[in-house]
Amino acid sequence: MSRTSITLEDEEKQRCPAGASSPNFTCSDTPHSLPHRLNLEPSVVAMETSPSPSSNGTGLLSLPWEIVTQIASHLPAQCVINVLPQVCQTLGKLSEDRLAWQLRAHKLLSPAASFPVGPKEGFDWSKACLEMEQLIGCWTGLENQAERQETAGERQEEAVGGVNGEAPAAEGNLVEMQLDVDLSGAAEAGEENVQVQSQDASDSSQLIESSSTSSPLEHVILPSGHIADVNCVLLLGGEEALCASGSRDRNVNLWDLREGPRGKLMHTLAGRGTISTHRGWVWCLASSGPLLASGSFDSTIRLWDLEAGGAEQRLIQSKAAVLCLSCERDMVLAGSHDQKLSIFDTRAADPLVKSLRLHSDAVLCLASDDQYILSGSKDQTVALFDRRAGKLLQKVKLSSYLLSLFYSTREVWAGDNRGLVHTFSMHNSSLTPISQFNIHRSLVTGVHYSPGALYTCSSDRTIKVHLPCAPPKTLCTLHHQAGVNGLSVEGGTLAIASGDMNVEIWRHRC
Repeated sequence: MSRTSITLEDEEKQRCPAGASSPNFTCSDTPHSLPHRLNLEPSVVAMETSPSPSSNGTGLLSLPWEIVTQIASHLPAQCVINVLPQVCQTLGKLSEDRLAWQLRAHKLLSPAASFPVGPKEGFDWSKACLEMEQLIGCWTGLENQAERQETAGERQEEAVGGVNGEAPAAEGNLVEMQLDVDLSGAAEAGEENVQVQSQDASDSSQLIESSSTSSPLEHVILPSGHIADVNCVLLLGGEEALCASGSRDRNVNLWDLREGPRGKLMHTLAGRGTISTHRGWVWCLASSGPLLASGSFDSTIRLWDLEAGGAEQRLIQSKAAVLCLSCERDMVLAGSHDQKLSIFDTRAADPLVKSLRLHSDAVLCLASDDQYILSGSKDQTVALFDRRAGKLLQKVKLSSYLLSLFYSTREVWAGDNRGLVHTFSMHNSSLTPISQFNIHRSLVTGVHYSPGALYTCSSDRTIKVHLPCAPPKTLCTLHHQAGVNGLSVEGGTLAIASGDMNVEIWRHRC
């Protein structure tokens, strides 16, 4: 049982009248065991009555419905959602009580927090509560482990700096340097990185167990596969089975996370006529179904078929360095250094459908669905484009520029170059800025949002896990030895792209 569940049980015991006691519920309770543990009458279970006090008997359903609801508020959300509906129709109504889920959510958050950040209409409260409880159970308590890792990393960095006679590299200049540098110079820098290989990289291929034996998460550093900074990472395939990573060594690696305790490098994707995936730094990845797209500083997008083991599907030529990607079924959207946002149809002989100039500087991040495209640029604006109407709906001017962006139909979370996390509300085809929070000390290079979870990472060498309220409630800060260039989250598994040439995973223990 999670730490939160235990706390709620203690609270329940304090509130129960003298002489009364509540069952010790767990998420593992089955529909067959719960009727007995809840003291339900067999006739009540068989009849599946509607929510109302029972006229006879002494079972749970003989209590006023308000008390039944109060008791259920102390059960784990997973039990209320997945187990109680299978016990009887009456208890199944508990999972449909919107007000009860709202009260549960606000108990999990800070008293002054606003939740949800976006529109409340149609918000999935039960999913949010389930995700928040799981997040609290997984990530609370990992702070001490993270601090120890940070201390070890600082000592190692000082030792390396002392041997080389150099100070550690300055933080926070990764994107600034790569956007302002001449692209031909970038290619040369990429060549140098390919030729430099770290002796320590192979030594870091290990499984790092959590310092707390009660933690449901394990920390895995995938076997060494890159010889330069990893710029992007993407979890793929059902049940987080695969992971793709793109690097300054010009390669995209495909990993099988199910093989062994540390995962296995399946192979490095290779383009036709090349010895590497791309001819320049791999900067971004995106996927839709079996399609994987990689974008590079060599001004190309390469498409890969995951069902065919990562075979190359086709090459799309762009006119400038590709800095961000998004995939929607057979469509690939790309933001590039030449200020353009391009839409490609992967099925067409001539794939370019439309080229949009919505910004006056490089397009650094984008997100999309079948109706809208959101893009952030170094010109310090966010653009909202309606794909069905084919027109620009809105541009929002900021005092900084966005580097990472996550859109979920009603809320937008984004990270900028100053360490701030911005929130926007999407409602009635309008993008409304809500607030901004000082979360990191440098570039926010990755953001992932869901109704009950928020993950952020930064070049300040930290990864943070939050509850997505305003202001965000930070559950855990993981300190890293190098800048973190990106993250991917799927089904509770977290993957990061690291500036020390590694891909790292936090996942549930087997």
